[in-house]
Order: sequence, then C-alpha cells, then structure tokens
Amino acid sequence: MTERPLAGLNIVVTRPREQAAQLAQRITQAGGQVILFPLLEISPVADPKPLRTLVARLPEFNLAIFISPNAVRYGMAAILAAGASLSPDPSPQGRGELKIATVGQGSAKALRDLGVDKIIAPQERFDSEALLALPELQQVAGWRVVIFRGDGGRELLGESLKARGASVEYAACYQRAKPQQNIGMLLAANPDAITVTSSEALAYLWEMLDSAAKERLAAVPLFVPHARIAEAAHKLGWRVVMPTAGGDDGLLAGLLAWADQRTGSRGLRTED
Repeated sequence: MTERPLAGLNIVVTRPREQAAQLAQRITQAGGQVILFPLLEISPVADPKPLRTLVARLPEFNLAIFISPNAVRYGMAAILAAGASLSPDPSPQGRGELKIATVGQGSAKALRDLGVDKIIAPQERFDSEALLALPELQQVAGWRVVIFRGDGGRELLGESLKARGASVEYAACYQRAKPQQNIGMLLAANPDAITVTSSEALAYLWEMLDSAAKERLAAVPLFVPHARIAEAAHKLGWRVVMPTAGGDDGLLAGLLAWADQRTGSRGLRTED
C-alpha cells in the first residue's frame, strides 16, 4: 500500500460536524479529499430540568448505561455541573458501587478520558444486543438502571433489562436534528466513497435524493460500521455496501483496504 493510499479519492464524512474532525483528519493524512456533509446535528436537550432531577438521584441506581459518545459528552456534562459523581456512594442510604456500562468502545474511551474506569462494554460487536449478552448484565433482577441517551432511540436495551427484572429510567441528555443540506453540492463533489454511521442519517440522505440521484449514489461505495446500517442500506437500494469494524478506526481501515484493492484491480501496482 502507498504512503497516501487515499490520494485522488473524494471521501464523504457524514458524522455530526463536531464529531467529524478526527476521521476527516485521518482521511486527509492518508491523501483523501474530505467532503464534510453532516446528516445530523447534536445539541443539548431543550429542557434540562428532567435531566438535572435524575442526575441528583444517581445514588439510587445500581447501573448507569451510556449508549453513545454523545451520551457521555452531554450526560457527563450534566453530572459534573451538578457536582455529582459516578463513584461509589459511601452513605448509609447509598446503594454502594454504581456500575457503569457502555454500548461501544468509543463511549468507554470517552468515559476513561473523563477519569471513569471499571466500565462494562462489549469487546467486539458494539450494539445493545452485544451489551445485553455480557455476563455482567444477566442477573439484574431488582436493579435500578438509568440509561443516558438522546431523545428517543431504540427501546431494546431498556425493555430487555425490564424483562430481566430491572427497573429502568431514561436520561435524555441530547437531541438530534436534521440539518439543512444542499444535496447538489454533494453530487457536484463527485464522491468516490461515503461513510455513514447511523441508520437515521442514512435515511435522511436517501430522502434528499430524487430518482436520478438515487441511481447515481447507489453505485458509490457506502462504508458503514454496523450490520444494522448495512441492512438498511441494502433495503433502500444501495448496491455497494462495505461493512467495517466500529468507530473511526474501523471506517478508516475499511477505506484503506478498499483503496488498496481498488488500486490493485486497476493494475496500478506491480507484483514482485
């Protein structure tokens, strides 16, 4: 593989703008031309009072789950602003150690960067199903669980924990919105590859396209870090879907492997 394996390639990054910098930088370092096209905007919840009220009750809970790096960012901001802590509560009324879990390693890293350790998280597949399969979450009857997340979202995690005997509350700490985007600018950039990191963002992109644009973009390789997003892309009609490992590392590795194969197939490399 060359030192700049993505040279000459236009790569679309659709992460929310404030989360796109690291992936964009790494693509640029590999020689790629980054097209920033955020498909979601992330912001704090409009009414922070319910979140503040729940954060004040953290000592009541046995387990706190953060479902995404955004949940860590906004949830921990509320926790720290309230002077609360994820450390064990030593008071007689406290429930002892508050266990911390995340759906993915990106969220776990974000917590570690804030000084939180002893995190329960899947090591391979990063989704609610993988977290629910861990031994630590099998015997939760009688536990009180708080799930830090955005407004809405999948209910599988909470419903499954309830079915196992836990009581579950949700801490909505951020909200998602669809930014106004000019799809013509994306098409004019002639993308060679597109990265999408959520089914919601993928659906929004598809909604922007007319029939001709759908036909055109459906032939552009789509890099997605989860099988659920890949399945959604196939259902929409995307013809070239490239599943990758999770996070920026997985997306970049997928792009590099694709570029290397692409270069070889065009006969631009010579074999020894």
